[in-house]
Amino acid sequence: MRKEQDLEIFYEGLNALGISLSDAQMEQFLLYYNLLVEKNKVMNLTAIINFDSVVRKHFIDSLCLVKAMPDLGSMKVLDLGTGAGFPGVPLKIMFPDIELMLLDSTKKKLRFLDIVIEKLNLSKSSTIHGRAEDIAKIPEYREQFDLCVSRAVADLSVLVEYSLPFVKVGGTFVAYKSDDIVEELDIASTAINLLGGKTDRVLKFTLPGGDDGRSLICIGKRNTSPDAYPRKPGVAPREPLK
Repeated sequence: MRKEQDLEIFYEGLNALGISLSDAQMEQFLLYYNLLVEKNKVMNLTAIINFDSVVRKHFIDSLCLVKAMPDLGSMKVLDLGTGAGFPGVPLKIMFPDIELMLLDSTKKKLRFLDIVIEKLNLSKSSTIHGRAEDIAKIPEYREQFDLCVSRAVADLSVLVEYSLPFVKVGGTFVAYKSDDIVEELDIASTAINLLGGKTDRVLKFTLPGGDDGRSLICIGKRNTSPDAYPRKPGVAPREPLK
């Protein structure tokens, strides 16, 4: 357990978001950090390993979703392109009643997350290996989620094609982006409309304790996504919908 003064930046970030954690939840975050750093010695999970930086740029950044959705209740949530588990795992710690699925195309990262799920006792949590283009065509997953979140590094138009087919009508896709997204959002409007979505709101803010600009792009699912989407693996990045 870290000393109380070492956690000051964490508590400051939580307070800025209006979040309070129980002692058990804080223990889960600290264990998650320790597991992340230890595994990062043998595989590339994140370039950020300093405690304060992980807290700000991974933990607090992931939890910034509360700015758009203060209570996830028992939603069924998909974290697409989860990587080392962001934002899905922090959201699960914060909202233990959600049903969480972590999707990634790198099996080694999912093996790590299976360990995280076990060690943190994250119930109703699972991992799935594969590409979004393939998994989204499986009836068990297509349009089955109340919420899809993604911090994956890809153009918004590509993320929309990957993500909206997973979201049920009436649900929401939230993309974590930098603060400079005006042009990207404009280009993605075709994909958003085609996949049955509508941009509900864009929240811009600065991460607590620094000057890192962030945006949450909240896209509501209004209509069923056409069966043709997402297209075959590799097509969306090469030929984004415009």
